Amino acid sequence: MTTHLSRDHWEKLLAGLTLEGRHFIDGEFQPSVSGETFTRIRPMDGRPGGTLSRGNAADVDAAVASARAAFASGVWRHKEPGEKKKIMLTWAELIRAHGEELAMLETIDVGKPVMASLHVDVRLCADGIQYYGEMIDKMYDEIAPTGPKARALVRKVPLGVIGAITPWNYPMIIDAWKLGPAIAAGNSVVLKPAEQSSLSALRLAALGHEAGLPAGVLNVVTGYGEETGKPLALHMDVDMIAFTGSTEVGKLIMGYAAQSNVKRVALELGGKSPLVVFADADLDAAASAAAWGCFYNSGETCHASTRLLVQRSVQDELIARIRDVTEREIALRHPLDPSAQIGALIEEAHMEKVLSMIAAGEREGARRAFGAERVLSETGGYYVSPGVFVDMTNDMNLARQEIFGPVLAAIPFDTEEEALAIANDTIYGLAGAVFTRDMDRAHRFSEGLHAGTVWINTYDMSTFATPFGGFKQSGFGRDRSVHAIDKYCDYKTIWQQFG
Repeated sequence: MTTHLSRDHWEKLLAGLTLEGRHFIDGEFQPSVSGETFTRIRPMDGRPGGTLSRGNAADVDAAVASARAAFASGVWRHKEPGEKKKIMLTWAELIRAHGEELAMLETIDVGKPVMASLHVDVRLCADGIQYYGEMIDKMYDEIAPTGPKARALVRKVPLGVIGAITPWNYPMIIDAWKLGPAIAAGNSVVLKPAEQSSLSALRLAALGHEAGLPAGVLNVVTGYGEETGKPLALHMDVDMIAFTGSTEVGKLIMGYAAQSNVKRVALELGGKSPLVVFADADLDAAASAAAWGCFYNSGETCHASTRLLVQRSVQDELIARIRDVTEREIALRHPLDPSAQIGALIEEAHMEKVLSMIAAGEREGARRAFGAERVLSETGGYYVSPGVFVDMTNDMNLARQEIFGPVLAAIPFDTEEEALAIANDTIYGLAGAVFTRDMDRAHRFSEGLHAGTVWINTYDMSTFATPFGGFKQSGFGRDRSVHAIDKYCDYKTIWQQFG
């Protein structure tokens, strides 16, 4: 292992890092109007982390005013497409150049392994900004069919000011999912990151400004949801809210939109995704997918494969293989240890919630096969080991509720019809998978599964070319792909009559 990748390297970087926690408004860092701040506790060791401006409605007003002024002036939306593309590609390269710094900021805030922050989160953030930057000079308007005495132009135009509210589990990745298409489409954005994970968002905004984004095109306001997110969603001069988070908060966002100016809303919400394994499947492949699909990022993933539906005849064998994969490959260690595959949960209150749900599940009759216990408490951090519960039915809380922790609920089934009924018996519809060697069954089942993404004999594979989002109470609207641009635009018809 090279010095560059050693824990000592990351410890030194952490010790020398300056944590900027002020809002980023109108192209510069600014304290809260009230002067109030709050300090985050580091999930990896329970020590104080970044100190951030505690925003309120006054700060939101300032950020929205800056965004509106930038949009009204046309300083970004009227810029030549090639120039906008150049700026966004420069932004992506700056993200890559500052990768280690951004990775450390992410790990300080959310407790994930710093190597995952670097090689997954930073990489995908930069790739997302680049993807949408490259689309800017490839977006065409339309000419509608008319008679010879008229010409009808159909133009795709930006909405105006976008409020983006993003979660703490994949801050940089999901920020890029919102910022990339919204800014590429010509909008201005006010980003409200989760209060648990604001450091990387602030740095991303500063790098965007350094790359050439005009002041006001991207603003970041930090603070608590009730004090900053709610005023942003209620704001009369915000044209759209793009939200990723819990279903409960998503419902509030829809209400705020209706109470204010009937602003557009796009929601990517919770999930309880089924991974369905038939007896004829490649059990090694299924075990690996089930373990990594549920336990990666300590289970703090909206589309995590938290329900394992397994044909009864192979249940015990599959659980044994999942345990083997978990113990052999998914190392839970201190996030600055380069060999760590998963790290801490986001905060103490969330860890206690996960542990309480586990205890309630056992009282309901779920049987612990392995794991799902607090570990590494001597670090001062918030760690729960990956675990599997068996002998479950789909009406148990561990199978119904989004735990957002490394807990896999195994539910046996006998027939294909029973498996599909169980898989669809949920309020969510974000993702799912089917494992079988029978391709007729695979495609029949994937068509029947009511979810935004379905994988066959794999899990969590995607590119920016594929849209991501859910059905039912997992929300509506799509992140990623060319389709993400659409939700930040509207169509404008310009009719010209001749003679």
